[in-house]
Amino acid sequence: VQLQASGGGLVQAGGSLKLSCTNSRRTSRNNGMGWFRQAPGKEREFVATISGSGGTTYYADSVKGRFAISRDNAKNTMYVQMNSLKPEDTAVYFCAARLGRAESSSRDEYDYWGQGTQVTVSS
Repeated sequence: VQLQASGGGLVQAGGSLKLSCTNSRRTSRNNGMGWFRQAPGKEREFVATISGSGGTTYYADSVKGRFAISRDNAKNTMYVQMNSLKPEDTAVYFCAARLGRAESSSRDEYDYWGQGTQVTVSS
């Protein structure tokens, strides 16, 4: 599994971005996946997760109702649509995959990580 995150950038508060995470190898329905983020001086925190089939999703309270995670296994790609962005959403966003098919909000349960993509929200 080799993950590549993309789609970050600079956006004004209230704007939107869509991040993508592509797996260079076939994405199995047996791999739960997730997005995490890390702001300067802070620990990496959970953002959203999706099960291998895409049928189950779970979000951090801070992004619930604003972010939407999805995946297209045929394209080996996971997405997160981020709307109504706030300055506090500024961070490096990482995608991750785990060997189990279930979703998970625990970073310790992920086995593979992408390199991260910077999201900056200006006020």
